[in-house]
Amino acid sequence: MKKNSDEIIKRLFVSKGLGVVEPPIIPVSGGFMHKMYKVYAEGKYYAVKHLNREIMKRPEARKNYEKAERLESILEENKIPIVPAISINNTKMFEFDGEYFYIFNWQEGSVTDWNAITLEQCRKAGSIQGRIHAIDSHSIGCMEQETESIDFREMIEKAKAQNSEVFSILNENVSLLEYALEQMNSARKYLPGIECIIDEDMDPKNVMWLNDEPVVIDLECLDYGNPVSSAIQLSLQWAGITTCSLDLQKMKAFFEGYLESYDNGFNKYAEVFGLAYTWVEWLEFNINRALGNCVDENERQMGISEVNNTVARIKYIHEVEDEVKYYLKSIRGTVL
Repeated sequence: MKKNSDEIIKRLFVSKGLGVVEPPIIPVSGGFMHKMYKVYAEGKYYAVKHLNREIMKRPEARKNYEKAERLESILEENKIPIVPAISINNTKMFEFDGEYFYIFNWQEGSVTDWNAITLEQCRKAGSIQGRIHAIDSHSIGCMEQETESIDFREMIEKAKAQNSEVFSILNENVSLLEYALEQMNSARKYLPGIECIIDEDMDPKNVMWLNDEPVVIDLECLDYGNPVSSAIQLSLQWAGITTCSLDLQKMKAFFEGYLESYDNGFNKYAEVFGLAYTWVEWLEFNINRALGNCVDENERQMGISEVNNTVARIKYIHEVEDEVKYYLKSIRGTVL
């Protein structure tokens, strides 16, 4: 599989006029869905993202990526610090040999370790997210928010039938998972009728730092959505919810930066705390991967790992629910 990717990338570069690739092509961390490589050609380094084949099979995938590309251009125009995909002949996504790729100029810098995120980094991340939300924030009136339907019990039966490694952890926590789903759907009903550009994937692994200044990478999740939902979820991730080590001072710092850049006047964050349980959607995706709906065995194993990690995260969110709600009531200065 790796050798095949190397050959495709070499031919892709020649076909796009980027020159002859010099080996080695180096795999680098690319998140949990796609593969990333560091590539050297004609005196320059590039980052190449090889998109997940299963994701690209989805009927809506191409349309979603095209929208993200348009929004990426808007962020560039508004001088948001990002690493955009290279465009060749007005095309950013390259289809080659039935595979899909994005190519980026190599970005120097590093991603901060999840356990070493500083208050100032949280503040700067919040400010960037606020700047993004402020670009095209507009009222959409009263609209019924989408709710999610996930049949965890059916998935558990499938896991049992396959004697899957994820059966036990899902079966032991089914009531909590159903509670989390219900809380998420309920919270969405209380969101304000506001829409803006959002980047819900702007967590610490997708922000690089060079000389203490942030640059946002991995922008294919750009979309239009609700700023309140995005702000809560990202503030929690920057505050440590991903590693089950929440620091509310980091959440406070994120919101300070955020509200300095963008303030839509919403003041009922505690009432939409259930949005923190949006992890159930990531869990559903990884249950499916763990049950074999994936490209290869490596991805299936990643699905198993992420099922365990995500269930643990949901359990932790439930443990700190009251504490976070209390903080959320303070955003307008009424408690802290």
